[in-house]
Amino acid sequence: MNLGSPDSPEVKDVKRYLDEFLMDGRVIDIPYLLRAFLVKGIIIPSRVKNSAHAYSTIWTKDGSPLIEFTRQLQVAVQQNFDEPVEIAMRYGNPTPKDAYEKLLQKIPDLQEVILLPLYPHYAMSSYETAVEYMKEVHSKNKYTFKLTTIQPYYDNPEYINALAESIKPYLQQDYDKILFSYHGIPERHIRKSDVTTSHCLSSPNCCEIDSPAHNYCYRHQARVTTRLVTQQLNIPENNYEISFQSRLNEKWLKPFTDVRLQEMPKEGIKKLLILCPAFVSDCLETLEEIAERGKEDFLKAGGEAYTMIPCLNVHPMWVNAITKWIKELN
Repeated sequence: MNLGSPDSPEVKDVKRYLDEFLMDGRVIDIPYLLRAFLVKGIIIPSRVKNSAHAYSTIWTKDGSPLIEFTRQLQVAVQQNFDEPVEIAMRYGNPTPKDAYEKLLQKIPDLQEVILLPLYPHYAMSSYETAVEYMKEVHSKNKYTFKLTTIQPYYDNPEYINALAESIKPYLQQDYDKILFSYHGIPERHIRKSDVTTSHCLSSPNCCEIDSPAHNYCYRHQARVTTRLVTQQLNIPENNYEISFQSRLNEKWLKPFTDVRLQEMPKEGIKKLLILCPAFVSDCLETLEEIAERGKEDFLKAGGEAYTMIPCLNVHPMWVNAITKWIKELN
């Protein structure tokens, strides 16, 4: 299961997609009427044309890159199983019901569905909403088969190995720093997901202090992924840093990717490698926001070389990791 995409870069399709996405109470977690006023009355009318244009810059002959990469991953994983593999999106098409029904058509006496959310890290606006939506559709349609969900894999050795291997070829080129750019979320989401109600964001080093909160803390998990990958690749601490992209206001996780991209050249960081580990499939946030606009900002600020390392997409080690996790459940 992945995030999803508009059916086309046309304004009407982007508008419909944004409405479904932004009206999700786990994405904009404010009361429904206020959320509806904000989304339908302000955000969508002011942003839909720009969003449609952004999608048009990355659209391919096969359609949405995120959908296409997810389909390619489906095909690659299917080669390792006799059981059918289907895909679903949290927003847009194909829907969870589409996926469930296709599986039932192929196996009428279906007993169990294994759900793999394509989000390595736990966040209420990504992993949680995807899983809960799949559960909701499962319950609403009174399906009798069991639904088993693969847990966040931000520190799983197979995921770390695959991510490290995908980065390794790019380390051969000359660079000053590697920027791990994770998708941003509001700080209040971190606090709301804190099962202790008192740990997250309570101190500068809260992510390094053991706590049950870490099982649901996006910030902690992003840091763990970065630490494990850089250790495996023997990248010194002064050669990399973490940032957060796609922010909406100042109360989101810091530092901000767009700000750092403009600051780095002034600090002598002229050659940059950047990757987006919160995503396993390249999409609008990687291809347009980072590969296009991010590069433009960095070079305008005085940078000399800028390379975005692609997401895992259909990397063989990523396919092998998924295969191993599923087989371990059987």
